[in-house]
Amino acid sequence: MPTNVYEDIGGRDAVEAVVSDFYDRVFADDDLLHYFEDTDRQDLFAHQVQFISAVAGGPVEYDGADMREAHDHLGITPEDFDTVADYLEAALRENDVDEANIEAVLDAVGDLKDPIVGR
Repeated sequence: MPTNVYEDIGGRDAVEAVVSDFYDRVFADDDLLHYFEDTDRQDLFAHQVQFISAVAGGPVEYDGADMREAHDHLGITPEDFDTVADYLEAALRENDVDEANIEAVLDAVGDLKDPIVGR
């Protein structure tokens, strides 16, 4: 019986499907592409899988850079942060994640807005 969001949505395979769908949306948005010009997309994918897994209560700990430190040089606007969050929500819905689990993931992501866009 599932005991957390990670298990409830289907574990690593489900998280990878969500992250793949999420990045398909992000990379199709010309307004966001400049943020990823010098980024290794495989590394980015791996970090995002790790991050979403950790946020969802999976058996991993996120060991990436501090959110402010990792994003500070990018100058991400609040509007672009919201767009990316919307793409994550759409990916979660597209992959049949239920409403309570969508809210749990988005709440955790929302908590990162200030560190990511704050200067």
